[in-house]
Amino acid sequence: MIERSTPPRTRPRRVRVPAWLRVLIPAVLILVWLALFGAGGSAFGQVSQVATNDQSQFLPAESESTRVQELSAEFRGEDVIPAVVVVERDGGLTVGDIVRLDDASIALAGVEGVVVDGVSPPVRSDDGEAVELFVMIDAEAKASAVVAELRAVLDDELGSGGTSGLTVAVTGPAGLAADLAGAFSGIDGLLLVVALAAVFIILVVVYRSPLLPVIVLGTSMAALTVAVLVAVALARADVVLLTGQTQGILFILVIGAATDYSLLYIARFREALARHERKWDATWAALRGSWEPIVASGGTVVAGLLMLLFSALNSNKALGPVAAIGIVCAVLAALTLLPALMLWAGRAAFWPRRITVQAADGAASDPASAPARAGADQVDVTRARGLWPAVARLVARRPRIVWIASTLLLGVMALGLTQLDADGVPQSEFVLGASEARDGQRVLGEHFPAGSGTPALIVAPEEALDETAEITLATDGVTALAVLSETSPTGALAVTGAGVEPSRVPGAEDAVPTVRDGYVMLQATLDHPGDSLEAEAVVTDLRSAFADADVEVLVGGTSAIALDTAVAAVHDRNLVMPLVLGVILLILVVLLRSVVAPLLLVGSVVLSFAAALGVSAIVFDGVFGFPGADPTVPLYGFVFLVALGVDYNIFLMSRVREESLVHGTRPGILRGLIATGGVITSAGIVLAATFAALGVLPILFLAQIAFIVAFGVILDTVLVRSLLIPALSYDIGPAIWWPSKLRRAASDRSPHDAAPDVLADAGDEQRESRVEGNIPVHHG
Repeated sequence: MIERSTPPRTRPRRVRVPAWLRVLIPAVLILVWLALFGAGGSAFGQVSQVATNDQSQFLPAESESTRVQELSAEFRGEDVIPAVVVVERDGGLTVGDIVRLDDASIALAGVEGVVVDGVSPPVRSDDGEAVELFVMIDAEAKASAVVAELRAVLDDELGSGGTSGLTVAVTGPAGLAADLAGAFSGIDGLLLVVALAAVFIILVVVYRSPLLPVIVLGTSMAALTVAVLVAVALARADVVLLTGQTQGILFILVIGAATDYSLLYIARFREALARHERKWDATWAALRGSWEPIVASGGTVVAGLLMLLFSALNSNKALGPVAAIGIVCAVLAALTLLPALMLWAGRAAFWPRRITVQAADGAASDPASAPARAGADQVDVTRARGLWPAVARLVARRPRIVWIASTLLLGVMALGLTQLDADGVPQSEFVLGASEARDGQRVLGEHFPAGSGTPALIVAPEEALDETAEITLATDGVTALAVLSETSPTGALAVTGAGVEPSRVPGAEDAVPTVRDGYVMLQATLDHPGDSLEAEAVVTDLRSAFADADVEVLVGGTSAIALDTAVAAVHDRNLVMPLVLGVILLILVVLLRSVVAPLLLVGSVVLSFAAALGVSAIVFDGVFGFPGADPTVPLYGFVFLVALGVDYNIFLMSRVREESLVHGTRPGILRGLIATGGVITSAGIVLAATFAALGVLPILFLAQIAFIVAFGVILDTVLVRSLLIPALSYDIGPAIWWPSKLRRAASDRSPHDAAPDVLADAGDEQRESRVEGNIPVHHG
């Protein structure tokens, strides 16, 4: 048994605020947010109008494939996106099939969005089982809508499957883009419903109140609405590039972050209600205790996200400010709208639970609860109840074993990094589940050169045409070559080792290559699908061959865009990751006024990320059978896990520092762990659930991000923040605050002397929680 005295609690001086002002302030805040909510509601429907999934727009303007894309419009007279129609019949196409296909070609030419003379004549395969034709779609048109109309026309004219016996598909760049857009169509509805439902269920389980989850979700939705309103306005002004994946991440990030910050405020508000009779006093006490960690956490996440501005890829560069806007909105909502709503609801927010007011000496004002407090100052530490006192007891008794075992476990998980394949995936694999464009790519590869419809585009000086053709045709993976010709009925002239072949169309024998400012454009048909890694390798070989021959040539096209995107993504990954770590380390040094503690925290974050990515790599390959990962997947996973993981670092270590100033470092660590354990765990579960909701969209990239972040957050809250950091800090002792004065002012008691008082206090807190209706009081 341990004898100890508890200093009397003193009530903070009440802030004298007129009654009318206590009504006006929350009312104005609620009305302002309601007005913003109403104004931003329509912005959800406008996101699809300003968002783009065109990979060519993700690249910087100076990239080689971007320059070729711009020149292509000059050679063709207009900017187009090709769609490839492929028709197949096992055993060979019939005469009737060819007649119907000719009729279908005429109908396709009449579809709105197809350029004039944009449908090519049908090209029959050598085996006679398939036909392909090319449809050029105006780049200004909405490709997904045009492709949907093309598919409808083909279904009416030809049918597919069933009694027709034909396999008909629209593929190529336009078809793949349309399928990707269709997969993103669930963002506004399905994604939000699943995310909100998951958070609602978790909040009901945690708080066992019907009203509180509604208040929290209302706050989160208000923050999201304002964030979407701002993002759409910036996208319309061409300030940021809004993509489908950015939209999905924004939705999840705002809901998760706003809920996390709300949980921190609610923990403080619930504690304040147990100490203050008036709701107004409790609100101010909760704000004083929560605004600093919420602002610090949000500011750290914003700083980490803004490091994406140093990216080369426009898609990465745009995610930074868009996501940062979402975090700012989440912080503002949690510190303005939520306090106003909780002030309005008061203790009723926790119904059916009751929160009673404690008297000045710490005893319950309710006489019936007095026996529960009796003897609380003389607690047997071996009987302190509750999960977090038990965890604190484990940390206090075996700190070195705990942190070494935790580190080894994370290290074993990180070994899975050897299985990580993040070199890129074909665009046809972006969509999970059914994809007509992917099926069409397979049919094309069986009957035609796999690169049909997605040739490599080569811009060369007119005088170097022959040399360029010779190098191109000598490159492995190139099956045919043509040069654009506006005087040829087919739009191009074949090029062989002997030079440019004359047109075989009667009356067009004099057709010549198109020349623009002294340059010609060639089309190299590859032996691999245009979106495949093999096609990217051919582009790399072409560029190397031209560089070795000292020929000033640009190589672009679908394969080159994918290659340049992958190269830029690797550059961004290698640049942004260190920048994120650096800025977060600096912020932690300032917040904690220490060097050792921030280094430990950043090191733990890196190890946790490596473990999460290692496990994810094994799951992706062995369980889900994914074909690989985009190079941006590790980058996004890193930014979110590190930036959001710092939230929990700040929640924990800011409280530890606060307790250490009064009780010493080792007791402060245990007190901080007990006080914040419930809040951090609840926040982690909510954040993991919201990111996991991304998995409902059939997009490979988002499914991978969903698993990495969800698993990483759970790992971070359960293992790193609950065991590794407290145990390592406890083992090091006051030295974690070096070089601040706290290192010298902290208690020098041994680790074994530090635990009893804290765990006895934990027993008191457990009794107090039962007095308050079995609601744990978290001091976040």
